Amino acid sequence: MTHIPLPIPATLATFAATTALANIDVPIAYLELQVERPPVLTNLDPIPEDLGRMGAHLGLADNITTGGFMGHNYSVSDVLVPMGDDWLEAGRSVLGDYRILVVNAPADALLALADLPEAEGALIFNASAEVEALREGDCRANVLHTMPSYAMRADALMQFLVTKRWSDLVMITGQREGDMAFAEALRNSATKFGARILAEKEWDMSSDMRRNIGQEFPVFTQDFPNHHVMLVADEAGDFGPFLEFNAWEPRPVAGSAGARPDAWSDRVEAYGAAQLQLRFKRLADRPMGAVDYAAWAAVRSVGEAVTRTGSNDANELRDYILSDAFELAAFKGAAITYRDWNGQMRQPMPVATKTALVAMTPMPGFLHEVSTLDTLGRDRPETACKAFD
Repeated sequence: MTHIPLPIPATLATFAATTALANIDVPIAYLELQVERPPVLTNLDPIPEDLGRMGAHLGLADNITTGGFMGHNYSVSDVLVPMGDDWLEAGRSVLGDYRILVVNAPADALLALADLPEAEGALIFNASAEVEALREGDCRANVLHTMPSYAMRADALMQFLVTKRWSDLVMITGQREGDMAFAEALRNSATKFGARILAEKEWDMSSDMRRNIGQEFPVFTQDFPNHHVMLVADEAGDFGPFLEFNAWEPRPVAGSAGARPDAWSDRVEAYGAAQLQLRFKRLADRPMGAVDYAAWAAVRSVGEAVTRTGSNDANELRDYILSDAFELAAFKGAAITYRDWNGQMRQPMPVATKTALVAMTPMPGFLHEVSTLDTLGRDRPETACKAFD
């Protein structure tokens, strides 16, 4: 018996031919430098061992959902570099096989990786380092940032406080490098938006707050002038979580604790975010954190660029991501784009407590001639980045 094939409609034939021709591989490396976690005073909120990695793999799953119809084959390979191992040697090895990297590493390690000769022409996404210099004088043309900077976080919080007319502030800072960087960003942001930091104190981290919580903080905060909100710059969570309800005056706490500005919060539910939260929890068996979100956004940015360009070339993808044509739906109520002057991803930012979303910034009334998202962080006229010229 002779089998006579049925005719294929022209549209389906064209789609099949296009799909076959568009069969491309998109290998992505998730590269993480494992660092020593500082000791903290409470073990109730441990830092997940797979923080960031699970976000990248959720991004992979989302890319596969779309790319599978187009013949695009995505993969994410995890490369975890233990503390004490040769980071640059590991980076050279990864760059020998991959031209698209999502990196979870401190700022100095990221910068050293980007400066390797093997990294020329690669596309590197910074998914964790918030240091402002990486977007300014130490920016690199091969590095894009999905993690917001300290300045973006500080501006998000300050916009909220100024909108509430809570402009008289005091601040307690920790002694770690991240604490000092965030504190400096808060000072700059207060000046930028017309708030006032009336007084500051540095916490010396010498007391055991679990035993002396009711005695230490009232005395420590007793001489603060009258204020609306107490800012805290304590990125490791050494003392900030203990400030609420234990200061001399009953005032809200904001910054690293209390009302916290960040890339993401598991309290975000609008804009379709509840669906993203649910899918992540099914994958990782925990809530999505800021580094997870930044890694997810990096992998999804690649997926969106590959879909639109039909290419897996790192330079072509980078150019498209930085162009006006790029947009990414990212569950924050506004399309995600990138700043073409320093590679920073523009993004709305939640200000949230552990139990509720307080605000999604930028706040109404903060205007900008290009994008209201550029009211968060350094704007084009202020940048010291020259690598993108």
